[in-house]
Amino acid sequence: MREVELVVYRFDPEHDARPHTESFRVPLVREGMMVLDALIYIKEELDGSFTFRRSCREGVCGSDAVNINGINGLACITPLAGLKEPVRVFPLPGFPVVRDLVVDMRHFFAQYRAVEPWLKNDSPPPERERLQSPEARARLDGLYECILCGCCTASCPSWWWNGDRFLGPAALLAARRWLEDSRDEATGERLDALEDAFRLFRCHEIMNCMDCCPKGLNPTAAIAGIKRMLALRKS
Repeated sequence: MREVELVVYRFDPEHDARPHTESFRVPLVREGMMVLDALIYIKEELDGSFTFRRSCREGVCGSDAVNINGINGLACITPLAGLKEPVRVFPLPGFPVVRDLVVDMRHFFAQYRAVEPWLKNDSPPPERERLQSPEARARLDGLYECILCGCCTASCPSWWWNGDRFLGPAALLAARRWLEDSRDEATGERLDALEDAFRLFRCHEIMNCMDCCPKGLNPTAAIAGIKRMLALRKS
């Protein structure tokens, strides 16, 4: 039976002075195995202490985001077939490592909350719901589908260097989603909060975020759209 070699990042802060890698050989027991299948095999059959996150296995929850052969992605939807061996699986870059492939995402989610990703509307609510035209709803396509996996933010050099102040691609994509929502009445307030040399303008359109997004979204374009909105309101 053919096997594939995986080199995985290991770090247990309770026992390890520094991170290291370990190599495992995983049998291809069936067609169409994903990287996540190999990680599960390592944990269940080879080393029960190996630690990683997973949940839906369908590319929806985003919990198993890792760096695979230098590219951020979801382990559950990345086929083993065609990957250069040994397959190197590391934590998302730029995030503090909690243990093995598990990273601390508290700062990431704090930045997401900072853009206040919810509807702001002080008008009296209608009897049933706040309606949108089909055209207004269509403007949200490509903005609302983010699963908050962190792949884009972890691929952004500007966030690596200035993550304490630059909000990063995922948070700014969410910000653009609410700026574009026809039901929201806080456009000026939201733009005021984003008009900052670091929070928004540290994006230099490298486009790593677009290249690695597992949902095919384009945070770079969303960020450029916010910059245009700021420029237009000054003209």
